Amino acid sequence: MNRLAGQQSGFDLGNTIESKTKGIWMWCVPHPYKEGHTLVLLDTEGLGDVAKGDSKNDSWIFCLAVLLSSTLVYNSRGTIDNTAVEKLHYVAELAENIKIRSTEVADEEEEEEDFKFVQFFPSFTWVVRDFTLELVIEGNRVTEDEYLEFALQLKKGMSKKVSDYNLPRQCIRNYFPSPRKCFVFPSPASPENMTRLESLQERDLVPDFLEVTGRFCDHIFHNSVVKTVKGGHRVTGKLLGHLVKIYVDTINSGKVPCLDNAVVTLANLENQTAVQEALKTYQTGMEKMKNKFPVSVEDITSEHQKFSSLATSEFMKLSFKDEKGEYLKKLKEAIDEYYVGLLQENEMASEKKCRDLLKNLFSDMNKWLQEGKYSQSGGYELYCRDRDTIVEQYRREPNKGVLAEAVLNEFLNERGTEANSILYTDTKLTENDRMFQEEKEKNALLEQKYKEQEEKRMESERMLQAEKERQQDQMRQMQEKFNKELEQQKQEMDRAIESKLKEREEMLKKGFSEKADLLNEEIANLKKEKESSGGLMKEVVMPILGTLAEILPAILNYKVLMKGLKRI
Repeated sequence: MNRLAGQQSGFDLGNTIESKTKGIWMWCVPHPYKEGHTLVLLDTEGLGDVAKGDSKNDSWIFCLAVLLSSTLVYNSRGTIDNTAVEKLHYVAELAENIKIRSTEVADEEEEEEDFKFVQFFPSFTWVVRDFTLELVIEGNRVTEDEYLEFALQLKKGMSKKVSDYNLPRQCIRNYFPSPRKCFVFPSPASPENMTRLESLQERDLVPDFLEVTGRFCDHIFHNSVVKTVKGGHRVTGKLLGHLVKIYVDTINSGKVPCLDNAVVTLANLENQTAVQEALKTYQTGMEKMKNKFPVSVEDITSEHQKFSSLATSEFMKLSFKDEKGEYLKKLKEAIDEYYVGLLQENEMASEKKCRDLLKNLFSDMNKWLQEGKYSQSGGYELYCRDRDTIVEQYRREPNKGVLAEAVLNEFLNERGTEANSILYTDTKLTENDRMFQEEKEKNALLEQKYKEQEEKRMESERMLQAEKERQQDQMRQMQEKFNKELEQQKQEMDRAIESKLKEREEMLKKGFSEKADLLNEEIANLKKEKESSGGLMKEVVMPILGTLAEILPAILNYKVLMKGLKRI
């Protein structure tokens, strides 16, 4: 284990009769060959320590090692004889100590089938220390792996003695996927040096020991896969921390660890974090837009689409098993709520800028009003000319935002009384002139009202189109996510089926036809389950996608309510 970490020392080697390691010790090092991966080494206390009062403790230590690892290395001394296999009786207790499905589901459906463990359990490597024999069986040299398989061979017969002999061997075959590996290590040093192994130099170690150590490390480095939970989701460091706590808390509560329950708990924790991180991605991106307010509808919707897509990508990257779309919906609602706030801020900024602009542009006119410039004969014509010139200046001003026409319309209506007063005090105008000008003023205000409504209509159309494109992007990403998770589940199934096929072939070779028939049934069930997993996409995912597409975006509801427009 220390060599796997690239160190001479680290985990205590225990050079006395007293057991050194208590519980499970963890050592995390960068993977020497896989960039972006961490090699997590778990060193457990020795099983069967006479100093321990509670024998059940060994079972739970072994159970945790199985649940937390992607490669389980079982370490024994001498040879793999019947005594060594019998000491591994903990493997026969796994069916009682680990459940795949929750108790409620298991009670409703048929009894739990332990043959499915092979889908989720780690690969198995047996390491034999201080091996002094020759690898010869019936006069033929064999490999280390063949030696292990020979030791795991089943005996024929129905007696209790045969059943007891076969039980741990059958469990190893049933639970741990093929191929299983074996390494036999000679003693690492001379007897007088065994008490100071940690301080020995490379030249002081037995060459054959170093050769096996090199092969063992290469096997772990290149063949040990990334740890996954049920469903094929890869475990990160943070997830592993959660996983340890879930399993230990379950054991301490007196319950049996359940793979399904652990995945559900992990998924809830990770998906909550995924929503927060994804929302943060959106908020951080959109915050930059706030410094530019007021902006046009095109600008704000374009940025909204861009960062919504990035947020959805971040969510998809961090989440898993959000099969009902519950957390994706929460993200969408949070983004919509934040977006509504931005729309309001943008409108307020637009309104303020437009009002300040009009106030500034009309400042001279207001002064002329007070000086009586428009109270003389012909004042109304002069008033209209100055006002229209200012309106043209206002329209030429860029970057007024989304309420340019609305604020102008409101402003002109507010000054309608003023214009009307000047109209009726202008002595130059006849009654017919006044009636004509009054009608002209009404038409101008109506035209301005139409421009405001047209501005609102175009704004709503752009926002609706942007929301449709956003939903399409979200559905595309969701579809890709579920396809990926489905593929992970199928790979998990393929691994189990391949292992069962190898076991069946071995049973047929050894004449265990009944066990081969049982394996055929297990293989058929696994294949059936693999095919049915594809139906999950149609039964669960597709309705979710349909529901998302039908939801009226919150921002459009906001625009409808705020603007008093009918949905187009």
